[in-house]
Amino acid sequence: MTGAGRGELEGTVRVSEIPAKAKVSEGPSGAAAARGAGQAPQGGNGPNGEAGGQPEQTEQTDIWQSSPPGSIYDYIKVASFSLGSDGLIDQWSRRAAQLFGVSSEDAVGKDPIEAFVPADLRERGHRKMTEILDGREWTGAVPFRMPADEDGGEPQTGVAEVYVMPTTTESGERAAVCIVVDVRTLRSIETDLAASQAIFGQSPFGFLLFDTDLKVRRTNRTFTSVFGGQVDDHRGHTVHDYLPRHEADRVQGALRRVLETGDAVTDMQLVGPAPDSAERRHWSINLYRVHSGSGRPIGIAGLATDVTRRHAAAREAAHARRNLALLNEAGARIGNSLDLETTARELLDVVVPGFCDLASVDLYQGLLAGDETALASHSLADGSAELRRVAAASAVADIPFLDLGSEAPVTMGAVHRFPFNSPCADALRTARPQLLPAEPGGLVQSTLAVPMVAHDTVVGLVQFSRTKGSEPFNDRDRSLAVELAARAAVCIDNARLYRREHERALILQRSLLPPDDPEASGLDIACRYLPGNAATEVGGDWFDVIELPGHRTALVVGDVMGRGLRAAVAMGELRTAVRTLALLDLEPAEVLSALDEIARGLGAPGGVQQATRTARTANSIGGEDLSEVYLATCVYAVYDAVTRRCTFANAGHLPPVLVEPGEGALLLDVPPGMPLGVGGEPFEEVEVELPEGSLLALYTDGLVESRDHPLDEGLSAFRNALDDPSPALEDVCDHVLNTLDTHHGEDDIALLMARVQGLPSENVGDWTLPREPKSVGRAREYARAQLLSWDLEPLVDTTELLVSELVTNALRYGEGDIRLRLLLDRTLVCEVWDAGLVQPRRRRARDTDEGGRGLQLVGLLSAAWGSRRTPRGKTVWFELPLPNGDSGLADPTEALLSLF
Repeated sequence: MTGAGRGELEGTVRVSEIPAKAKVSEGPSGAAAARGAGQAPQGGNGPNGEAGGQPEQTEQTDIWQSSPPGSIYDYIKVASFSLGSDGLIDQWSRRAAQLFGVSSEDAVGKDPIEAFVPADLRERGHRKMTEILDGREWTGAVPFRMPADEDGGEPQTGVAEVYVMPTTTESGERAAVCIVVDVRTLRSIETDLAASQAIFGQSPFGFLLFDTDLKVRRTNRTFTSVFGGQVDDHRGHTVHDYLPRHEADRVQGALRRVLETGDAVTDMQLVGPAPDSAERRHWSINLYRVHSGSGRPIGIAGLATDVTRRHAAAREAAHARRNLALLNEAGARIGNSLDLETTARELLDVVVPGFCDLASVDLYQGLLAGDETALASHSLADGSAELRRVAAASAVADIPFLDLGSEAPVTMGAVHRFPFNSPCADALRTARPQLLPAEPGGLVQSTLAVPMVAHDTVVGLVQFSRTKGSEPFNDRDRSLAVELAARAAVCIDNARLYRREHERALILQRSLLPPDDPEASGLDIACRYLPGNAATEVGGDWFDVIELPGHRTALVVGDVMGRGLRAAVAMGELRTAVRTLALLDLEPAEVLSALDEIARGLGAPGGVQQATRTARTANSIGGEDLSEVYLATCVYAVYDAVTRRCTFANAGHLPPVLVEPGEGALLLDVPPGMPLGVGGEPFEEVEVELPEGSLLALYTDGLVESRDHPLDEGLSAFRNALDDPSPALEDVCDHVLNTLDTHHGEDDIALLMARVQGLPSENVGDWTLPREPKSVGRAREYARAQLLSWDLEPLVDTTELLVSELVTNALRYGEGDIRLRLLLDRTLVCEVWDAGLVQPRRRRARDTDEGGRGLQLVGLLSAAWGSRRTPRGKTVWFELPLPNGDSGLADPTEALLSLF
């Protein structure tokens, strides 16, 4: 082949030189060859004989780059070489050298069949070469050996699409030009095109392609399904054609940054209305820069997703979390107090401003006043009953709650009614929440009136309001408001029930304890009671002051083991029994013995006899006594104001404390005995003379013992607190309670203190009369003289008459000498003593009886009378009120006539 022929085929063959008609190739190569048709760069013969371009092109480092940029050849690897008439390679382009991995020095002059075709295909290759040199075109796919990897791996086999065109040299010899395309690159382009079509045509997401001018070049059908029109209708649009101005400016700025920097933007949130719809839609868009095959930026791709439902779900989840947080906060903060008003304020502290901007709570006035019947009244049922504004809160500065359901604003603490036809009254009547319409031009845009229902009872109304600018109440908010109101209503109802039980407990406590200022002859009394259980306000500790005949006083302090109403009921029974036994004027030891029997019978339905039989049966058969056991401790003391002597008996209780004038506090040595309810052991008595002005203290163990303070320590502190008593007994009680640990709440505390003020000797008249009839007249004379010396002339006649009757009875039915004693204190007491043991018995005399009316006369003329046993006989006594007292004197004449 001549040099002129070779010069004709220098460089890469132009596409225009490829014949327009080509034979249909075998296999799929025809389509690939047709796709390869395009502009190919021109080349020239370099100094070394290789196929090359013009001088400026030979200096290019990237031989696959065409000019201008953006050609199809940026993606398709196309190479060329020529064959001489001898079938050997006579020209080899640089692209061929890169494609096949063989330099021009190694390729020129070689048989291409032997050099590149696998051995098993060479025979067929030679036949094809012969046809080509005979002037026949050929197109087909030819396997070839690819160049080895840079890391020295084994060479692989590739497939090339070859287009062979016969040519003629200057000398008339036949030759050929071959154009080669890498099939792998074509297949990759096909895959990329298919992927591109899938993204644009089949993707469920909106896809946009912006050019460098930030205008839409292409969209897909998903995008047009939202914004309307056809795909081509959106070409040339900008983001301002789809979004509000502020959102469009934000997106355009992001597009410009992506185009300039190449940094992708992910999950950019956009908000705007869809065409022909006022509904706000939310989109998430991802932006990234798109490059050509040469790496030049050619635009920006955007992938948009409608996330409106996701935002709605997120908003619902946020509302649900807020509601759950509010309910949790309500559970933690509402109901910590058992006060109705405090509970209402706790509700508003939870909802303002977390749930609403303004809120108020109205409770029924009857509920607050403790009127149980008001809860079932007709006016309560129809919603027109009186309510009181107990709480209000506002998150808006200097703006109080505005009542939409009332004719006028309601102030805090005011009692008001809702009009019968108002939404608030309807909410109270139907026990269902109502949405109140907003007033035009007002601050509030939405108000919920929610009834407070607890145990099927409406206790009040709570109003929640949101001001303009806040989101109006919806169904979800209504459900939350009902739940919050219901929780507060239950707490308020619990507070109401607690208050009711508390008031009942206080009534029970007051009924089981003596009056606040008990009085006793010859004693100054002060007392305190502190309940250990704040829930019931009652317990098993008690004290009592009982007036006995002859200006004597019984002082009692006891403690039923246990706490609560059970112990309080047992305490009430024992206290009643003590008062009953005291009226029998028994000795202290006898009183405790009787109390012991009563305590043993408290836990048995049949009383003490049944309890005794059950205990004996259980002991005899070795069984267990299942009856409830009530144990109590008690100290019982009887003080005589005339002698200033006090007799003590103790049933397992702490010893009394005595403080003599100028001396330290002393624990009296009183044998403790067994607690009440144990049985089987007698009780001992101790008589102590109390100096004038001394202080006696009876108490329960709650005063001196707790977990933190043992009994010895408490007793020592109690005695120290009494060492320097104040002249005022009430101050002494307060000082003791403030000094000791009285707020431990472990047990009740009862404290009874008495200062001794003996009866003066001039207020006592005492005479001994011989057992003879003259003693009756002498007794009258002694009584008259004593009363006149006491300036009690109005009582002389009555006293003479009654003294005459008692002394006469002592002479007729008694034994031994007769003793007459008159005692003057708050009342006048007359006592007649004798050695007889037979107690007088009052009976109604018949009309024909000559006697038997003496005791009836005593009962008619005196304020009280009775008899008691003494160590040496008995005493019959009567009591008359003083003329300046509240009780008037009975007329003796009227009393005598009433007997007949």
